[in-house]
Amino acid sequence: MTRTVASAADDRFAALARRRRLADTGRVASWGSYSFVYGPVVAFAAVGLLVVLLRWTFRRGSSLVAAPPRSGSPDDYGLLVAVAEPPSFAEAELIRARLAAQGVRATLAPTTEGPRVMVFRDEARVARALLRGPR
Repeated sequence: MTRTVASAADDRFAALARRRRLADTGRVASWGSYSFVYGPVVAFAAVGLLVVLLRWTFRRGSSLVAAPPRSGSPDDYGLLVAVAEPPSFAEAELIRARLAAQGVRATLAPTTEGPRVMVFRDEARVARALLRGPR
């Protein structure tokens, strides 16, 4: 049987087509017959992760923001002692500023008994002397 040039060319093209088809198919990832399920499973897992993170972030009972200070009795301030008991917060701030100008570390504390100017125990005697002196 004699081969024609056309049939030899057809055989070459057929062999090339077979190789190319195997090469193209070989590079595609084959996940099996359940590959249609992977997309929704990944989506639901991502949404579930977001739900868990957001519930952890916005849960009640613990906050990253500091709670507003509560008023306590003058004895509830640890190392601080009250050196002045002014009737208003404005007057308490003036006293605190006067002590701070003299180098005494003072703070204004809202107690259950009204505003108090508080200083550290070791500076209390100096602060009282400054407050008794001339203004």
